Parts: sequence; structure tokens; C-alpha cells
Amino acid sequence: MTALRPHLFLLLVVAIFSGNILVGKALADLPPFTISLGRVAIALSIMLPLGWAQARQGWPLFRRHWRPLLGLALTGVAFFNALIYASLRFTSATNVAILESLIPVATLLLSVLFLGERFRAVQWVGVALSLAGAVAVILAGRTAEALAGGLNPGDLIMLVAVLVWVGYSFLVKEHMARFPRYGSLLVMLAIANLALAPLALLEGAWQVVPSLTSAQLAGLAYLGIFPSVVALLLYNSALAEIGPTRAAVYLNLLPVFTMLGAWWLLGDRILPLQVAASLVVIVGVWCTIMPARRRG
Repeated sequence: MTALRPHLFLLLVVAIFSGNILVGKALADLPPFTISLGRVAIALSIMLPLGWAQARQGWPLFRRHWRPLLGLALTGVAFFNALIYASLRFTSATNVAILESLIPVATLLLSVLFLGERFRAVQWVGVALSLAGAVAVILAGRTAEALAGGLNPGDLIMLVAVLVWVGYSFLVKEHMARFPRYGSLLVMLAIANLALAPLALLEGAWQVVPSLTSAQLAGLAYLGIFPSVVALLLYNSALAEIGPTRAAVYLNLLPVFTMLGAWWLLGDRILPLQVAASLVVIVGVWCTIMPARRRG
């Protein structure tokens, strides 16, 4: 069961992140940094009683290692999701899911270039299969007219978000183990609030917040509880056990979960080709995460 734990955690993370995209698209009328500030403010209020004692005890450690802590806060907690919400103002949830599927490939390539990691041929094949299947899941449901638009500003913003998340994953692998789990997340959320507050104010958050509807408040509550707290804790725990590349490849399941969420919540139709492509994604993920056989 212990060996399965990080994989179960990552499946939950993907389910939560698919909800992040769907809810983020539903809130796309709100300014992106205002959405981001709302979610981290809610998350901070949740983590305050959980992480306060660890944050106080770990303060000398946080001061000594403030650079990686700042990097973790700005990448994974503050600006990755802010960039997603900014991209959703210009592009579709479909495009965001496709581009977020580039994270495993970018993680693998940058791990080879900067960390000197070596991967088996079957893992390269697995990443390629899962990426191809992830793209096919989405493109199967799109018309030729929808494909003709090419890249737009939202797609380009999402490409930056992909690089930001890869940087966060590397920082987690290198530094997260030295920090207390709840105390460090509390500190990172505090940093994220400080970083996002001026940008949200420039967007006019002080005018937007009083006019939020109950549906928008419910959406922000989801973003503040699940992607901002639950998913980060699960992802950090799993990544520490299996490494950034094997953890990141689970994000190729994101279009599959997003497709299922759109079917369940929005009544979207699932095509047979999308089912077949989803199976390709699953095979690719398995090829990437399965352990090497021990020799004799």
C-alpha cells in the first residue's frame, strides 16, 4: 500500500487540477490576479490553524533557506495558477488542458539537460504516447474551424505557466524535504498573498469583490481549498517519493479527467475516438512510471 500511495495521491491531484481548469473557465469574467488572490487568501485562512505551530518552530530554518522557499511560493503557489486564469481569458479550457500536458515532456527534457538524469527507452516512449494521447483526447472533439485559429495570447501565457510549474517541481524535489509540511505551506501562502495583492489591486479587486455572486464565491472556495491546499500537499508528498518526471507524467491524464468532468458537469458528449485516445494516455503513463526490472 505504501508503494501505491504516491500514485493514488497523484490521481487525486489530477482530478483536482481538472476542476481547477473548469472552475477557472467559469470564473473567466473575473480578473485573473483577483481570482488568484482570492484563492490564496482562502487557503491561508485554512492553513493558519494547521500550520502556525510548525511555522513558528521552523522560522530559523525558513530564514536560513529563504531563497528556495521564495521560489516555491512564487512558482507553484502564486503565479502558476495566476497564469492559468490569465490564459483562460483568451483561450479555451481545451487549449489549457493540451498545453498543460506538455509539463511531463518539459520536465523530462530539462531533467536530462540540467539534472543529468538518465531515462530508459520505455520511459521516453511512455511520455511520447501519453502526450500524443492527451492531445488526441482533446482534438477528437474539435472541428476544423476550431483548430484553424492557431496560437493566441492565452496559449502563449499557458506555455509560460508550463515552465513555471516545471521550475516548481525541481524546487520541490531539491528543497521541500527540509521544510515542515504544513508550516512551509502556510509561509508560502503568506508570501503568495503579499505578491498577488498589489497586482489584484491594480486590476480593481476592491471593486470586484463586493459584487461577487454566490456562484463565484463557491468557485473561489473550491479553488482555495482543493487546488491551493489539498492538491499541493498531495503533489509535494508524491513528488518527494517518485521524483519530478514520474510525478509530472500524471498530468497527461488531465485532458482525460477534464473531458470526464465536462461530460458529468456540463453534459458534453464523449466520442469513441476520445475513449481510445484516453487508453493510449493510460498506457503511456504506465510505461513511464513502471519500475525497471531487477536483474537476476
